Amino acid sequence: MIYIGIDPGFTGAIAYYWPEENYIELYDMPVYKNPKGKTELNLHELHQILKPETDDPCTAMIEQVAAMPGQGVSSMFRFGQSYGATQMAVAAHKIPMHFVTPAKWKSHFGLSRDKGVSRSLASQRFPKQADLFSRSKDDGRAEATLIALYAKVTA
Repeated sequence: MIYIGIDPGFTGAIAYYWPEENYIELYDMPVYKNPKGKTELNLHELHQILKPETDDPCTAMIEQVAAMPGQGVSSMFRFGQSYGATQMAVAAHKIPMHFVTPAKWKSHFGLSRDKGVSRSLASQRFPKQADLFSRSKDDGRAEATLIALYAKVTA
C-alpha cells in the first residue's frame, strides 16, 4: 500500500510514502503566479502528480482545513478553491481519500503549531532524506509527510 499525505495549502505539499522501504517522494504544491500576481494552483500539474505510476493500491489522506478568524474573505475563497481542486484531483484518479484535522494528526505525534517541530520530526523519521526538510519553507513537505505516516497508522 502506498500512502499519500496532502497538505493542501499553496505552500503545502504532496508526500508518497512506501512503508516497506520507509521511503517518501515529495512534491511541493504546484503553483504559479497569475497575471495579477496572485498564487494559483496549477491544476494540470496537480493532476499529473496524483496520477498513479504503478498498480500498487494507494490511499490519500488530506488535511481537513477550515477558515480561521482574521483571514480575508478573498484569500479564504481562493484557498477553498484550491482545497476543492485537490480533492477533485484525487477523486479523478479514483484514489480512496480520507480527511484528518490538523489537531488530530498533530496530537497523534505530540506536535504543536510550531512548524519547525514538524520539520524536525520528519527529518528524524526519514534521516536519509532529512535534506528535504532542511529549509524553514519546507514545513509543507514535513506536514504532508507526517500526514502520510498518520494515514499508515490509522489504516
